[in-house]
Amino acid sequence: MRVLVTGGAGYIGSHTAVELLEAGHDVVVVDNLCNGSEVALQRIEEITGKGVDFARADIRDREAMDAVFAKHDIDAVIHFAGLKAVGESVGKPLAYYENNVNGTLVLCQAMEAAGVRRIVFSSSATVYGSEAPVPYVETTPRGTTSNPYGTSKAMVEKLLEDLVVADERWSVTLLRYFNPIGAHPSGKIGEDPRGIPNNLMPFIAQVAVGRRDELTIFGNDYETADGTCERDYLHVVDLAVGHLKALEVAGDPGISVYNLGTGQGISVLEMVNSFTRVTDVPVPYRFGARRAGDLPAFWADASKARKELGWVAEKTLDDMMTDTWRWQSGNPEGYR
Repeated sequence: MRVLVTGGAGYIGSHTAVELLEAGHDVVVVDNLCNGSEVALQRIEEITGKGVDFARADIRDREAMDAVFAKHDIDAVIHFAGLKAVGESVGKPLAYYENNVNGTLVLCQAMEAAGVRRIVFSSSATVYGSEAPVPYVETTPRGTTSNPYGTSKAMVEKLLEDLVVADERWSVTLLRYFNPIGAHPSGKIGEDPRGIPNNLMPFIAQVAVGRRDELTIFGNDYETADGTCERDYLHVVDLAVGHLKALEVAGDPGISVYNLGTGQGISVLEMVNSFTRVTDVPVPYRFGARRAGDLPAFWADASKARKELGWVAEKTLDDMMTDTWRWQSGNPEGYR
């Protein structure tokens, strides 16, 4: 199968490209490199020994997307390209709607024109909203999202659902997941955010490697065991395998929804302490005010993915910490 991976030079996209190539698929990557790196594509080829066709393009550019589909005989799309920082989305909502929602609209128009109607969408557990009971299950309706990032994901889900209603030939898989962390065990690819990290794990790693002085933990007065937010942290390789499974198993026409997660909530403070325990590297931290848009605690019920896709998160928390540190210590400045 020839798979177009949008955002394939980014964090999750690059790991998914590795799994696709190692499973025998051909990979075409479209990325505008606003959060990705061509070095990551070179590393993918080093890991797999296989080539990646790359087009530096923006999914909002219809002409560029038409050219990609005209050049390559694409069978399916795995769609990652989008802005993804919760805090940033609160301050820049228009950018998130324009990039995430309009970008997907243009992508789907180009797919339709090319006769490609199979897509796996990188969604988010934030679409369940603050009212949803924990753990989240796929039968729970989308709720009231707490930030523009989550709202943009919910809007894209609705867009794709409407496509299936209008044209039963479309095959749409929505993957809702939580907080991917870790890195490829080779240490060649990992998370490399531009500027100050918006996510916890790369911030911890950058403090540990000396790029940042200390970590700020946003809020220690939540109604959780230690007062800090609890999240379902998932190894990025497990997540990449989940996308591969969804592509290979859930390909029938219609719409499918799956949670990908460990089914266990881990607090921010637990993450910091676990990293120090596994690596023997101290991570100075201080508590700050709550961050706008953050929910206290959530995690997934991923039993549907286990039953229907044969997927289960296999990596441990120690694996996540070890692989993160292997990547960051070996690449202290990321891909630069």
